[in-house]
Amino acid sequence: MTSILVTGSSRGIGSAIREQLEARCVRVIGHSTQGIEEGEIAADFTEPSAPSILWEEAMRQADGEIDVLVNNAGLFAGIPLDTSDIEWLDAWEETLRINLTAAAQLSRFAVRHWQETGRSGRIVHIASRAGHRGDSPAHWHYAAAKGGMLALHKTIARAYAAQGIYSFAVTPGFTDTSMAGDYLESRGGPGLLADIPLGRVAEPEEIADIAVWCALDAPPSMTGTTIDANGASYVR
Repeated sequence: MTSILVTGSSRGIGSAIREQLEARCVRVIGHSTQGIEEGEIAADFTEPSAPSILWEEAMRQADGEIDVLVNNAGLFAGIPLDTSDIEWLDAWEETLRINLTAAAQLSRFAVRHWQETGRSGRIVHIASRAGHRGDSPAHWHYAAAKGGMLALHKTIARAYAAQGIYSFAVTPGFTDTSMAGDYLESRGGPGLLADIPLGRVAEPEEIADIAVWCALDAPPSMTGTTIDANGASYVR
């Protein structure tokens, strides 16, 4: 049975990904900070050891074979540019650790696992439009983390394709989650939708459709691909 580790699976996009994967009859190993939902592994990515603990427990639950890693967990919290130096730096480091460093650690564990076992594997990174076009003045750290995730994804794809290790990235724009709702409100509410030609934000299920396809169905030739899903608000 295919085993898939999905980080940040308790709500929003991660929850939708988990539900859709379970409908495909694969074994899904979920994760959240507190591990509240049944079967989820608790791991707080602000702790440097958390990704390692998560990976080891996920491997145990998967009987030693993980086929796909979905890096979805993320933090979206603004910090004003004119706040104190220590507060700004603390916010920067927390966001980078949760949104990028933990994803890099887990990706490293996954790649090494597939290399050691000679198995093919896939990583799906849930990045953001912000990784391409930046974000608000209060979200330098978020944009930097998502830009770093895209660079991580491309590096993995280029380095390990010949070994059957594939990497895909999805870059949503605004999505109808609690994180995006807070952002829309802080940036003027419905008026911000004028920047989205589609006229609405994405639904979590739409992003999950793409992520699940990358995890299970996308042809290997698409490794290294980044799929935008932003209602044409950013067109490359």
